[in-house]
Amino acid sequence: MVQVPDTATRPRPSGAIPHGRAVRGPSRSSTASRLGHGVLPDGRRDEFAALPLRLAFPLAVVGGLLFALSFPEPGWWFLAYPAMACMLLAAMGQRARRAAWLGYVAGAAFWLPAISWAGRYLGPVPWLALALFEAAYFALGSVAIALAYRWVARVLPSTAWRVWGLPAVVAGLWTGREWFSGSWPYEGFAWGRVGLSQSQGPFTHLAAYVGVLGVTFVVVYCVAVVLSLALVVPREPGAVLGAPVRVATAGLLVAVVLAVPAWPTRVDGSIRVEAVQGNGPAGYFDRAQPGEVLAAQVAATDVEARGVDLVVWPEAAAEADPRRFPAVADALDSVVDTVGAPLVAGAITQTSSGVLHNTSFVWTAEGWQSSYDKKRPVPFGEYVPDRWFFSKLAPSLIGLLQRDYTPGTKPNVLDVAGVRAGIAVCFDIVDDGLTSDMARGGAQVILAQTNNADFSGTDENLQQLEIARLRAVETGRSLVNVSTVGASQVIDPTGRTIDRIPEYTATSMITDVPLGTGTTPATVASGSVTLVVSLGALLVLLACAPWGRRRARRRLRAA
Repeated sequence: MVQVPDTATRPRPSGAIPHGRAVRGPSRSSTASRLGHGVLPDGRRDEFAALPLRLAFPLAVVGGLLFALSFPEPGWWFLAYPAMACMLLAAMGQRARRAAWLGYVAGAAFWLPAISWAGRYLGPVPWLALALFEAAYFALGSVAIALAYRWVARVLPSTAWRVWGLPAVVAGLWTGREWFSGSWPYEGFAWGRVGLSQSQGPFTHLAAYVGVLGVTFVVVYCVAVVLSLALVVPREPGAVLGAPVRVATAGLLVAVVLAVPAWPTRVDGSIRVEAVQGNGPAGYFDRAQPGEVLAAQVAATDVEARGVDLVVWPEAAAEADPRRFPAVADALDSVVDTVGAPLVAGAITQTSSGVLHNTSFVWTAEGWQSSYDKKRPVPFGEYVPDRWFFSKLAPSLIGLLQRDYTPGTKPNVLDVAGVRAGIAVCFDIVDDGLTSDMARGGAQVILAQTNNADFSGTDENLQQLEIARLRAVETGRSLVNVSTVGASQVIDPTGRTIDRIPEYTATSMITDVPLGTGTTPATVASGSVTLVVSLGALLVLLACAPWGRRRARRRLRAA
């Protein structure tokens, strides 16, 4: 007979449960602790776990600063890539509140230096208000991206999805955030997009295919894929994703994108344009006497030039409506008669009911022919939205803006000198919809008239010029960017500068400008591309949200 030892003295196997103690699963607190330290419910490491604040905070700051340096000046476009990497790493896997603060920090680090020109004359209040308000959009986007790295990666855990699919969701959310901030409130502020930083980079030609926001998607997607290749550990048995394979895969992705050929722009003939930069006292605070800016433009116009088909002056260069002021009409007549070509100029006009417009008009030997009223006057620059409210917040600043310009309703394509010219008055060039309207309206060339005198000595005019450059590529049209003080350039449909005037120089440039005739994919479908990638990313994020699973777990516990 075998004697069985008493259980009190029997040695327990390693890991056995002591006699009399209930068997329980891991507590929710211990599970939460494991997940908070980068461990998934199945015990595997979460490659997209949140970084500690001591690392995420400096990454957010560095990312914002590098992003600012990718815009003029200095315009180091290549810094946009490490900037995106830093900001994505900072947001990756963070809880919503921390992600919001990290995004806000990154946004402030970007916007404060990038638009420092906003305080050129009015002081720090408008600059700080705009920069810190726009940083809130970065915070919103950072929350969405952080949730994508937490939710989507856990619902769809395959290696292929985490390397290729998740970056598409992240890039779509970033693109959607840029679209939203460029649309609301007061028609938004579309400055500072990732795509706009690439006007001189290797992705510039893609604007003809997918537009500026599409370029944003491509850049963010490529950066996010490279990050995933660096972080993701294969989940499938036998999968190989070693360092050489990762580097080769990243290189192949970039090579495929760069291998996309430039869109074959079609041109049919050319038009000889004289673009005049008068360098007159055109700034709001220059306290110029009536007629000074007009006189500077007349003096800078080469009236002895031969073979000119069209003369272009900048925004508001004629100052006043020539139909109401004979002296202005006489000055325009002298230019048209001596050059022997029609003139496209700008002036402040007023309707019979007192409505003010910032107007671009065509003046010929017969006088006023046609006009376009600026459709996108600048909030707090050319008009004050909700004046009753903001006058209470900053009465002295709002009081400086005594005139409110009204958005126009006329088409932004005019017939002049036998061609169809798309007209963009100053910040009109930033608007995606107005750019598409010009192309769809049959514009053969774009005339971008602007007045940068209020931002002399800052980067604003160079940043706006690079936006104009991308619009030329996007539409497949040559673009004449003519400013009161600079930067004035003629840009061909590939984005190449073919003529220029030195800044703060009173002179003109006479250029044979190619006329575009084709249609780019961007002018047809860029809005749809933005909608698909942004809305698609948002829907994927919401579909992977854990709210339903949490309710199911609560019901099971209650049962």
